[in-house]
Amino acid sequence: MELLDGTIIATALPQMARSFHVGAVNLNIGMTAYLLTLAVFIPISGWVADRFGSRSVFATAIGIFTLASVLCGASSTLHQFIVMRILQGIGGAMMVPVGRLIVLRTAPKEKLTQALAYITWPALSALVIGPPLGGFITTYASWHWIFFLNLPVGIVALVLTLLWIENFREDEVHPFDWMTFLLGGFASAGTVYAMESLGSEDGQWQIPAAILALSQLSGVVAVLVARRHPARSLIDFESLKLKTYSLSIYGASAFRVAVGVLPFLLPLMFQIAFGLSAFKSGLYLLALFAGDLSMKALIIPTLRRFGFRRVIMVNGVITAASIAVCATFSPATPPALIVAILFFHGGFRSMEFTCTTTLAYADIPPERISRANGFLSAIMQLGSGMGIAVGAITLRLVAHARGHSAVAPQLHDFQLAILIIAVLALGPVIDSIGLPHNAGASTSGHVHSEFELAH
Repeated sequence: MELLDGTIIATALPQMARSFHVGAVNLNIGMTAYLLTLAVFIPISGWVADRFGSRSVFATAIGIFTLASVLCGASSTLHQFIVMRILQGIGGAMMVPVGRLIVLRTAPKEKLTQALAYITWPALSALVIGPPLGGFITTYASWHWIFFLNLPVGIVALVLTLLWIENFREDEVHPFDWMTFLLGGFASAGTVYAMESLGSEDGQWQIPAAILALSQLSGVVAVLVARRHPARSLIDFESLKLKTYSLSIYGASAFRVAVGVLPFLLPLMFQIAFGLSAFKSGLYLLALFAGDLSMKALIIPTLRRFGFRRVIMVNGVITAASIAVCATFSPATPPALIVAILFFHGGFRSMEFTCTTTLAYADIPPERISRANGFLSAIMQLGSGMGIAVGAITLRLVAHARGHSAVAPQLHDFQLAILIIAVLALGPVIDSIGLPHNAGASTSGHVHSEFELAH
């Protein structure tokens, strides 16, 4: 529910603009405000859960998100809608990370891969399902129902939370790290905003570039300030010393950006270069979703047989190659072949996504799980949030390099941009070179041979 709301309104923007009596471009702020709020508030989710209890925070977040959804659907002006999207983002920022934290605290190590496999696929499927689902609801009902449908889902989730989840809280909670929160929040929000602005078609880059530079400076200062009091910092420096965790922060972030780009570039290519309708181009992406689901049953036996390091490296190369193959698509490509390639890519990207996420928590002790999860959740949100912006920027740069405007990109522009993104997807492969052969063995169940351990 939360992840869908980040992308589902994309195809509803024209109808919403008519309702609010504004231009469709102005509605982008509805998506941006939501993503910025998530980027700012996700880092504090772990501290809030430790302070007030996981069930209390999770239930409150669901209630806020559901109420804000109804108010979004009932908004009559753009300003009302923006305020409600910010409120919705606050609920979402507490909902997903705290939900993952609950699973991490209750699932034993040997069941962690299976548990995370089932709670990570919505992160991938939301990027794919959102646009066509939003287009379907908007075409056959109205945009208001995109938000009203969250009401029954939210009520059921709230009831099950109160019935099933224990209200765990830490006995000792360190003081809140306000300075890192403010500096890091500006860095996160500024980066997302600047990247989205640089990827837009208005041609203005000076102000977004300045905001991006200031955001990066704020991020550097946040790290320096956090290092002065690492015991209570929102940045988990102790966990970053673990290669299993740092890989999910650094190498896997590049992969998350790449994964977020393809569902943005492909529908555009299908519509602009192939001449397909928005709904038909969105339907192609359902093959990615089917691939995501198909791989879930194979993740555990694959990890048990080969271990995290080998799977991340080999599967990562296959995933990047499958992205590169998408650059060969043309109007003459048979639809069945496009569906097969996207299904293939969906399965292997799901495997990589689950492996890197699960490995992050393999060596984290219980007393640090909350801080580690909060920091990683923020990084994951930034990576996912910047996917569309990176895709737009890449497409613009490619078009300008080929000597024409990015307002009307050509087929070769899309193809070259997809190839560049395929290289970005190799981040986990490169980062896992220094990963021990027995990394995450307690979680994967892989028994290493004497040769593997020796090397």
